[in-house]
Amino acid sequence: MIFDRKQQRLLLEGKEYSLEDIRRLIAGGAEAHSPASWDLYLFLNEWFNDSPVITVHTSGSTGTPKELIVRKDQMMQSARLTCEFLNLEKGQSALLCMNLRYIGAMMVVVRSLVAGLNLIVRPASGHPLADIEEPLRFVAMVPLQVYNTLQAPEEKERLKQTDILIIGGGAIDEALEAEIKTLPTAAYSTYGMTETLSHIALRRLNGPSASSHYHPFSSVKLSLSVEDTLVIDAPLVCDQILRTNDIARIYSDGSFMILGREDNVINSGGIKIQAEEMEKLLRPFISVPFVITSVPDQRLGQAVTLLLEGERDTEKIGNKLHELLEPYYRPKYILTTDCIPQAGNGKVNRAECRILAKQILTTFYPHMFKSLS
Repeated sequence: MIFDRKQQRLLLEGKEYSLEDIRRLIAGGAEAHSPASWDLYLFLNEWFNDSPVITVHTSGSTGTPKELIVRKDQMMQSARLTCEFLNLEKGQSALLCMNLRYIGAMMVVVRSLVAGLNLIVRPASGHPLADIEEPLRFVAMVPLQVYNTLQAPEEKERLKQTDILIIGGGAIDEALEAEIKTLPTAAYSTYGMTETLSHIALRRLNGPSASSHYHPFSSVKLSLSVEDTLVIDAPLVCDQILRTNDIARIYSDGSFMILGREDNVINSGGIKIQAEEMEKLLRPFISVPFVITSVPDQRLGQAVTLLLEGERDTEKIGNKLHELLEPYYRPKYILTTDCIPQAGNGKVNRAECRILAKQILTTFYPHMFKSLS
C-alpha cells in the first residue's frame, strides 16, 4: 500500500492518473466532464495539495450539519484497515457511487489511492448499477441504493456478481436484510461516523459468518459511558476518545450491538422510548416510509408521534397500533406528510422530523396540540 501522497496515482477505469493529469483535466473546465467525474477531480486536486488536512461534512441526520477538518494521514490509515479486513488488492475494481461531499464516498477514493484499486465512477443515484457491465470486486452503498438495486432484476444480477458490498449511512431494516441474506455477495453493514473517518467496525449480513453483532477493527477499543452510550478509542483514525450518542451493548468477545441513539430516546410521561426500537417493531405492519418522532407536550413532556409518508388510512393504522403496543408506547398523534425529511446522504433527518411534526400539529390540528413552548 502507498501512504506517500506524492507517490500515489489513481487507477481510474483502467487508466492511471497523476496530479498533473488531474490538473490538466480541471483546466479543461467542468463542461468537458460528467458531474460525477468533475467532483472526483476536484476532490483529488484537494487531496494532492500540500495541506495535511481536508474538510468533510457531516450528514445532519440528527442535528445541524457541520464541517470537520480531518487529517489525510488518518484517512489513509482508515483505508488500510478496511482494505486489509476485506483483502482488497491492487488492480481490483471499486465502485464510487456516492456523494463526494461525505466521508463515505471520500474513503472509497482514498482506498483506491492507497491500495491501487481500479476506481469505477457513477453518479450518486438510486440505481448505481444500472449501466455497470463488468463484475466488481468492491462496492459501497447506502441502504436505499441497495434496496433499489434489488428491485431491478438486471441490477440485482449485477450485484450478485459483485464480490464485496458494504452498506453504511443508515439503518438496514429487517426486510432488506432478509433479502441481502440470499445474495452470494459478501455483504457487510458498517458502523462509524464522520469523526471516525468512515467505519471502525463491520457486521456480516449473510453467509455462514452472518451475525447480529458488529466486530471492531483490532486497533479499536470500545467501552460504555454511564448512560450506556458507546465510547470509541480508535487512535489510528481519531486523536480524541469519542463519546457517541449510540446506546450500545458490548459482549465478552469485543463485539457490540447498537440499540438506538440517546437523542432519539423519547421521554413520554417518565417512560423512555427508543425510537429505533419502536420502528423496528412496527416495520412489518407499515408498508410505507415512516418515522417515530415526538412533539413537546404539556402533560407528558414529549408525546410519541408517528409520521407517515403519503396519504394513508390513519384510523386503520391506529387500530393496528392499539393491538400491538402497550398504552404508554402508542403514538398520541398519527400524521401524514408528502415526504419524510432526509439529510443529503439519504438518512432520515430526525431533527427535521420533529420540527415538521410540530408544524403539522400547530397548523392543522391546533385544537389537539398543547405544546410546552
